Amino acid sequence: MSEKILAKVTAVGHYLPDYIMTNQEMEKLVDTNDEWITSRTGIKERRILKDPEKATSYMATKAAEEILKTRGISASEIDAIIVATVTPDYFFPAVACLVQRDIGADKAFGYDISAACSGFLFALSTGAQFIESGRYKKVLVIGADKMSSILDYTDRTTCILFGDGAAGVLLEPSDDGNGIIDYLQRSDGTGADFLIMKGGGSRHPSTHKSIDDKLHYITQDGKSVFKKATEGMADIAAEIMQKHNLTGDDIAWLVPHQANLRIIDATARRMGVGKEKVMINISKYGNTTAATIPLCLYDWKDQLKPGDNLILAAFGGGFTWGSTYMKWGI
Repeated sequence: MSEKILAKVTAVGHYLPDYIMTNQEMEKLVDTNDEWITSRTGIKERRILKDPEKATSYMATKAAEEILKTRGISASEIDAIIVATVTPDYFFPAVACLVQRDIGADKAFGYDISAACSGFLFALSTGAQFIESGRYKKVLVIGADKMSSILDYTDRTTCILFGDGAAGVLLEPSDDGNGIIDYLQRSDGTGADFLIMKGGGSRHPSTHKSIDDKLHYITQDGKSVFKKATEGMADIAAEIMQKHNLTGDDIAWLVPHQANLRIIDATARRMGVGKEKVMINISKYGNTTAATIPLCLYDWKDQLKPGDNLILAAFGGGFTWGSTYMKWGI
């Protein structure tokens, strides 16, 4: 009986806008201050895509181009493109189709996945299954969001949290036992109203009234989201470790979604992982939604070694949450 095919990451890429919005700039927009933001979230600054002509597909395309360059392959070798996003350029076509066009991946198909901050993990497991089945050899998985496009910069409960960015990975079949070992994923729609953008869909189509009522901005019940996120991320990260008989000593790195430093700390404690093993870049980028985890992988790529045990964990709107156990492959 042949061994199971694993999907492993063979290249990473990213894109971050040049413009840096600091907490000091936030102080000029809303009633807040650097100390308040930093102590409650860990965020010091975030990147903003200022050019109104550029959207999520631009950032995702730039990340894809870096992945191809790093791997030394042409776009024509890509079989599939999966983009995780809640801020697509349009309802349709999908961001993945725009990326496919812009990089010239003439043999690839693609689609988007909408799972908010858990989107990259959901997309990663989907891409992995295409590799595991033996049907495809090269799958691009990208997380990208232009969160500034759905932020109300008069709402201090949300506008301080988010930034723009994109990052992703190339998945290929593993021949050395490294790759994505397992994943756990959950949804709970009873939390839908706690983190939501109500306008623009079929429930509240775009109208003068929907715009006047600010339905096209993200809103959240911060306390409810924080409580559920802290429990969800910590529990599911611990669950996948227990399933594979892993202890904190076995883990090289925790790669957590970058929503709030206190949530990250709670997850690390639950896993028994010291802070020195936790990827944290929230101070520089804020919450880039689907892009946070791959941005961490990009920022730490030079410190990662083949065979390193990584636990990826995220929680997002929906509610959605999940964890992934991966042995690093490059």
